[in-house]
Amino acid sequence: MYQEMISTQPVIEAERFTLRPLRRSDAGLIAFYCADKRVAEGTRAIPHPLPPGTAENFVARAQAEDRVEDVWALDGSAHGLAELLGVVSLTRLEGGQSEVGYWVGPGFWNTGIASQAVAALVQANPHKARTLFAEVFQDDPASARVLTNCGFDYLGDAESWSLARGRHVPTWTYLRKM
Repeated sequence: MYQEMISTQPVIEAERFTLRPLRRSDAGLIAFYCADKRVAEGTRAIPHPLPPGTAENFVARAQAEDRVEDVWALDGSAHGLAELLGVVSLTRLEGGQSEVGYWVGPGFWNTGIASQAVAALVQANPHKARTLFAEVFQDDPASARVLTNCGFDYLGDAESWSLARGRHVPTWTYLRKM
């Protein structure tokens, strides 16, 4: 089977899944999960309702050579789980810093999948970042626990625009020195 791989983005092994670069074939499950209002409202950038072609465009951006964000699929197929459980990403910032982002499909919430994905990404540190940042909406304490479980420290309160909610939402900001 032909699979597109981005050579500059490593494959990272975790206990229950593999973090691998996105493929075009991931677009269907990405669209399925992101069409869930709860997933969209947990992020800054996923619109709700999800317009046609959004998932395909997301995958294309993740595969672009000039991207600033590396996105990995949480692929559980080798461990008897779904081929796509969610995604985790690193966005390059200035000064040796990167920002972590993640979401998992609702069927995998409260299973430790997100914590395992972030922990694997932190351990691999593929950007060789000196500092990692992340933010979560204050009405999502489970996502805050993912970060604290992975060694992130609370930095402060802020707010970010949520496309799905159509408004600014209070956030907690976290950092981890590497």
